[in-house]
Amino acid sequence: MSATKYKRVLLKLSGEAFAGGAAYGIDTTTLAKIARQIKQVVEMGVGVAIVVGGGNIWRGAKAEEEGMDRATADYAGMLATVINALALQDALEREGVTTRTQSAIVIQQVAEPYIRRRAIRHLEKGRVVIFAGGTGNPYMTTDTASALRAIEVEAEVLLMTKNNVDGIYTADPLTDPKAKKFDKLTHLEALNLRLEVMDATALSLCLENRLPIVVFDLQAPRSLERVVTGETIGTLVYTKE
Repeated sequence: MSATKYKRVLLKLSGEAFAGGAAYGIDTTTLAKIARQIKQVVEMGVGVAIVVGGGNIWRGAKAEEEGMDRATADYAGMLATVINALALQDALEREGVTTRTQSAIVIQQVAEPYIRRRAIRHLEKGRVVIFAGGTGNPYMTTDTASALRAIEVEAEVLLMTKNNVDGIYTADPLTDPKAKKFDKLTHLEALNLRLEVMDATALSLCLENRLPIVVFDLQAPRSLERVVTGETIGTLVYTKE
């Protein structure tokens, strides 16, 4: 068993990660692969908390553009994250990983309410904890929820997954062949350069609390295992001492 660099991590999974190569919905094959990667690092003794997005089911920004009330659109997006959380919980439990889902919006029939001390206790017992419902507030992204929950449960690092992009670039590498990859940069540099790491609120939270971020491609072989063992992959966002 490889020695791990981190004892507790917060993994952010975008809604697109659930869709696989499709434009919409949940791809069960992709979900099973993600669950197996998570199982691997849990068996290495790493505490894993997860925040899920909902963009594979609902796009609040698009609904707002079409005239929908912003707060209503955001609440609908929170419900989409609950669907993804339940799907991921099922995939993990099929792999034999004990999992708990906590929701920032009350939906007790399918998920526990978010309670910080309970979440930490689950992690101490070796359970995976999935956080759904974002922060429970409109106008706040799941990126912000990721930063907030990582700080609250005392994760050592925030792991931001990307699909088919292996880090942070000067531009979108899928559309700009001249885009250059950063191996590492500071939170402040990411803010000043307006790089699309995450939204500014989330990035500022990480900066203020000195929470490092690793941005990497979840689809790369053994990527999650390689990150938690300290291998240099993706892009590290950090604050200088």
